[in-house]
Amino acid sequence: MIQLSYEEIIARISEKSGLGQAELSDRVTRKMAQLAGLVSREGAAHIVASELGIRLVDQLSGRLQIKNILNGMRDVETVGKVMQVFDERSFTANGKEGRVASIQVADETGSIRIVLWNEKADNAKLAKAGDIIKVKSAYVRERNGISELHLGDRSTILINPPGESVDVAIPTTSQKKDAPARKKLSELSENDLFAEVLGTIVQVFDLRFFEVCQQCGKRARPAEGGFACEQHGKAAPAYSYVLNAVIDDGSETMRVVLFRKMAEQLLGKTEQEILSYRLNPDSSQQAKNDLLGMFVSAIVRVNRNDMFGRLELVAQEVHEASPDDEIARLNSGLDAKEPAR
Repeated sequence: MIQLSYEEIIARISEKSGLGQAELSDRVTRKMAQLAGLVSREGAAHIVASELGIRLVDQLSGRLQIKNILNGMRDVETVGKVMQVFDERSFTANGKEGRVASIQVADETGSIRIVLWNEKADNAKLAKAGDIIKVKSAYVRERNGISELHLGDRSTILINPPGESVDVAIPTTSQKKDAPARKKLSELSENDLFAEVLGTIVQVFDLRFFEVCQQCGKRARPAEGGFACEQHGKAAPAYSYVLNAVIDDGSETMRVVLFRKMAEQLLGKTEQEILSYRLNPDSSQQAKNDLLGMFVSAIVRVNRNDMFGRLELVAQEVHEASPDDEIARLNSGLDAKEPAR
């Protein structure tokens, strides 16, 4: 089932109606009052959308641009250019061995990871950066808050099908394996898959914990009084976590998302130390406060959060930077540009 949060619903209504979010929130509040508590805030927002003649989700299946692919969708078809092919890995589940590989693809609207299980993983060996990939009858699952496109038994994948093209540049070898291009936040676009940014942390949000499968690390969902993974069934879950912060580089402010290892790296805490915050959230306050004002360098991938109409950064590497080193670097660059006298 496709689920939209209240914030996502309001953002979509605002985008399609031209009404401000404050006005829409007032309408939702009035609608809840009219119905005397018979509907939730999300339900009232759905009613407001209906009264305005707005469809919150235009298409549930079929051929979609990547930006319109939402968690819970099934029978999805899309076309993208291969940005990166990830190595296949093996696993054991319920006494059986399996294989999984993945391919990151992008179109003119965004990027998404395609996950290939077992025999379909062989397709990853045939694909390379720059190829065009077309998938049909895929379904969407969420992992670490990011939607992924999974191929099931009915799904098909075509490499370089005739008549298909995608106008997206792929990262060069030097961009992917050597130093990433350093950019100001204001210079970033949704096609930046490997960029370095510098900034000061100006806001830190609470750590968010979520259940994951102990075998594959994917989200575990509530099921019959416990939790279950779609791939491995019901089992006691492990826990993962994500940290969100806002950085400012003088040209723009932007949210950066730090999953598990990146959160550990930035906080300077071990996995066990961070997991202890799950049962005692107040104990994380000092660690969060310590991040405020920190000058950091991060290698990031840019995602477009279409619901809120903004770009967000997913950290691939992050560490505290030295302002003095950066000043020296800038001065060195300026000296190199000085004409000889």
